[in-house]
Amino acid sequence: MTLQRSVLLVVNSSRENAQIAAQELAKIFSDSNFVVLTNTESELSHTAIADSASLRDCEIAIVLGGDGTMLRGAEAVRGMKIALLGVNLGHVGFLAEVEKPSMREIADAVINKTYLFDERMVLAYSVERGGKEVAQGWALNEVTIERESTTMVQLFVQIDRRPLSRWGCDGLICSTPTGSTAYAFSAGGPVVWPEVEALVLLPISAHALFSRPMVVSPQSEIVVDVESADASLLGDSLRKFALQQGDRVTIKKDLHTVLLAHLNESLFSDRLVAKFKLPVEGWRGE
Repeated sequence: MTLQRSVLLVVNSSRENAQIAAQELAKIFSDSNFVVLTNTESELSHTAIADSASLRDCEIAIVLGGDGTMLRGAEAVRGMKIALLGVNLGHVGFLAEVEKPSMREIADAVINKTYLFDERMVLAYSVERGGKEVAQGWALNEVTIERESTTMVQLFVQIDRRPLSRWGCDGLICSTPTGSTAYAFSAGGPVVWPEVEALVLLPISAHALFSRPMVVSPQSEIVVDVESADASLLGDSLRKFALQQGDRVTIKKDLHTVLLAHLNESLFSDRLVAKFKLPVEGWRGE
């Protein structure tokens, strides 16, 4: 007996074009004898709400929205080998397709299994308080420690069990290569190609002579001691934990990865050009 195929639709319910696209996809897949799952309560016909049992046999998650919706999609399939296919419905995001394919093209790629995918590195973090672990989590883009008041937060940073620096700053970002074009980029960090495995570490507005962004080995362990009150830890801006003075935050490469799917072979250079509208007129390559 052939197992019925299934697909997950992760939809930004606040965007009308995402809802319309989801309805079109749901009908195409349903007509092709797919089980169509969704991540949230919605008025979409031909769909069922996903749960852990139904997701076990899911082939792919199609994300309709921006990069924020992609991060929520990554959370929905955490720990499963389900690739995320981001569909660009507005401005170009680094996690979505550069071009705007039709819903028919997307459905055909899934039905015929012609899509490609690549693995993306993920961060794991934990918080120790009084010798006990009080929080843990993960992030596809970045882990951030930020001040919660107008006063700077005091952070003492160590890498591989050796002291690096003490910073009075607005916060600290540790990002993956995927997240290097998100918050870390806005704070002055380097752009890292997603094929490069590395951690990007940079303080935010530090009052220090040395406060440059750093590219750290993926085998390294970053430890941050919080030496002042009123700070928070955020994972992808989705998971938030209130920090206290004396807390120790540990950040390292996670054992899990996230799979990103693409309809066609996709070069990161093209994404940079499209995202930032870089001047490439007159290029003489083939």
